[in-house]
Amino acid sequence: MLFPLSLSLLLGRAAPATNRLSPTARGLLWMGASGLIFCVLNAATRVMAEELSPFETQFLRYAAGVVVMLPFIARVGLQAYHPNGLAGQAWRGVVHTTGLLLWYLALPQIPLADMTAIGFTTPIFIMVGAVVVFRERMVWARWISALIGLLGVLVVVGPKMSGSGGFYNLVMLASSPLFACSFLITKALTKRDRPEVIVVWQAIAITVFTLPFAVAEWTWPTVTQWVWMLGLGIAGSAGQYCVTRAIECTDVSATQPVKFLDLIWTSAIGYLAFAEVPGISTVIGGSVIFLATTWIARREMRAR
Repeated sequence: MLFPLSLSLLLGRAAPATNRLSPTARGLLWMGASGLIFCVLNAATRVMAEELSPFETQFLRYAAGVVVMLPFIARVGLQAYHPNGLAGQAWRGVVHTTGLLLWYLALPQIPLADMTAIGFTTPIFIMVGAVVVFRERMVWARWISALIGLLGVLVVVGPKMSGSGGFYNLVMLASSPLFACSFLITKALTKRDRPEVIVVWQAIAITVFTLPFAVAEWTWPTVTQWVWMLGLGIAGSAGQYCVTRAIECTDVSATQPVKFLDLIWTSAIGYLAFAEVPGISTVIGGSVIFLATTWIARREMRAR
């Protein structure tokens, strides 16, 4: 939580410079930060999911998130983190846990390019759901930006799609609408609970719901793996905090086009961590994504 608290000072209500931005602009900044965090988190999680069972990795990652937040809960008291109704938190936990079970099951089985392409279907599900559920305005600029961003993704991953994941491609695809539902539930929860409360209860709910699956395939982690899991817990909590702040600031659909920047983050991490040199398709597609995202971000920032 140190990282999200630092981000809160930099991007949140306490930062005078950021407060001069529109709510949509702040939402875009929070969502962009979450994308960078989750790209790093996903790379580390895949390594751990190949060493331990996927379900155990999921359980330990969220259990570590609870442990990381305990000092902050103890400092202000448990009452400060009591939600205004447990039903919503529980439902979100069930939906998100189901999506994660599918995602973690497929994670070690499919190529990175396939995973990236499939993951970018989630923003489209979210934008559709936001219009249907919350009656958000059908802003065509957002949809155009999202479709151009999706086109950029296809330019990048199209030449690399091996399809070797087979059945697991469908498993991961099935997680996308579930994650979209989780986003929409979170948006509803931000109307009555603070972001910190939502993040804490998400970690608690997913830890509890995932425990039976983890126990069935349990292998005791090494000391090094415990340290890695603690790092995953910190990064995961920070990322979820950023997402919650983003959709608290503005319409859910307004924050989704910036998610296509994740492909650029992933390419950069691949180059720095694994010496993977981006190909020409990555450069062209990344440029398309960057231009589409920059255009919608500037447009939304000017809108009051």
